[in-house]
Amino acid sequence: MIRNPILPGFNPDPSICRVGDDYYIATSTFEWYPGVQIHHSRDLVNWTLVRRPLERASQLDMRGEPDSCGIWAPCLSYADGLFWLVYTDVKRFDGNFKDAHNYIVTSPTIEGEWSEPSYVNSSGFDPSLFHDDDGRKWFVNMQWNHRTESFGGSPKSPAFDGILLQEWDAATRSLKGPIKNIFAGTERGLVEGPHLFKRDGWYYLTTAEGGTGYDHAVTMARARTIDGPYELHPNKHLITSKGHPEAVLQRAGHGQYVETADGQFYHTHLSGRPLPPHRRCTLGRETSLQKCVWKEDGWLYLENGTSVPEVDVPGLNGAVHVEKARRSGYNFDGGKLPADFQWLRTPQPERLFSLAERPGHLRLFGRESIGSWFEQALVARRQEHHSFRAETVVEFQPDTYQQVAGLTHYYNRFKLHAIGVTLHETLGRCITILSCPGDYPNARLIYPVGAGVSVPEGRIQLALEVRDNELQFYWQAEGMGAWQAIGPVLDAGVISDEGGRGEHGSFTGAFVGMFAFDTSGRAKTADFDWFNYDEL
Repeated sequence: MIRNPILPGFNPDPSICRVGDDYYIATSTFEWYPGVQIHHSRDLVNWTLVRRPLERASQLDMRGEPDSCGIWAPCLSYADGLFWLVYTDVKRFDGNFKDAHNYIVTSPTIEGEWSEPSYVNSSGFDPSLFHDDDGRKWFVNMQWNHRTESFGGSPKSPAFDGILLQEWDAATRSLKGPIKNIFAGTERGLVEGPHLFKRDGWYYLTTAEGGTGYDHAVTMARARTIDGPYELHPNKHLITSKGHPEAVLQRAGHGQYVETADGQFYHTHLSGRPLPPHRRCTLGRETSLQKCVWKEDGWLYLENGTSVPEVDVPGLNGAVHVEKARRSGYNFDGGKLPADFQWLRTPQPERLFSLAERPGHLRLFGRESIGSWFEQALVARRQEHHSFRAETVVEFQPDTYQQVAGLTHYYNRFKLHAIGVTLHETLGRCITILSCPGDYPNARLIYPVGAGVSVPEGRIQLALEVRDNELQFYWQAEGMGAWQAIGPVLDAGVISDEGGRGEHGSFTGAFVGMFAFDTSGRAKTADFDWFNYDEL
């Protein structure tokens, strides 16, 4: 069986591509660098992260981009001996405008170096590329209409002004021919995330509707010609959890169809697993996969006979689920950042961290404040479980209170909890807790242990435990006793899409990792010897 979500933690907007017996899924990474996650599988059950292809400044530079901007909804496809990756770099979030720029990069292999980007257009986000059987290529994206009130926390349907279609000329690497608006969506509204495929002479269009919250859906339509007119699926929505609060997988929508090598049918979709009592998805939007069937009416349906996605789904014959270890341990040997980790926005990671300056350690260079949109020395991995423990050890000798280094549970600049080593005028070297409990009107730091707690010289071990909606920090001086709890139990549920100003206000996911900042501008260094992540 396939156990959903197949990609737990922050892995939204899944675009799936099959090449022979190999399956690849590309997901959004928003402001996290390098851009786009690509996972690989040969059985649809077990998935491995194999590439983040947008890794150069010429491909992606997100410095200064607001939270929840950056890479939205990539599309991965294969044709003409190349993998094609289409992506949006969104430069603005709140307000009427989005400033969404669309690009295409290619590579003969997933693991290899990807090309310089070809700019396509900026008329809207969520682009995809369809390779027709006559050799022509078609580019689709939603159109953004700025002439409506559509703020980040309350999107308005009129801003989502239909799905645009235009031909892509691979030789000249540019669009050509007329632009046509081929699909306006349904009354669910907020139509986006278009993907085209062809079967039995029909062009099928799947889109996402209903926004990123609990009204989300995969909507399906079809036409005899690629530019329409498109008729709606008998149920309108192929996949949705709206109206079914009992379903484990909520917020279901935005995905892509795939046929297996042996003629079976599946559809990816994003999903969320909310925790009571506030229905906050602390793991963000995750990737799930549903088994489908074609019926005599020429339409695709979920195999379960409903539109509601399931956790357990029939997989390919012979597939065996491989259990992952409950502990992920990292020692920073080998001079390369472990694949699970990312940083924020900048294509110049050498200004944030080094694994060479002190071999066997991750050295962070204190840059701008935690939450900065420009240069923030924060190296973190996804939260993949509702309950987990993270631990690390830091060597850090601050000489001003403006220098802090430690461990953080992080969502964005307004939703974070952090424990760090710093300096205080009377306490000397100490540990403090910094917390920001959500967006407006609470967008300010609080200090749950006041000025902090004095700590001895030497290496300091830091830990946090998240158990559903609760977070507790711990510390110990290495070799000098047991772990000690510090500070009150904090609200871990705020580190979520729905935390702060609620759904649609942000839509990425929770990370846990190491940080250092030095607002004096002296780039004080902090060394981390290891990092552990344990499922609880």
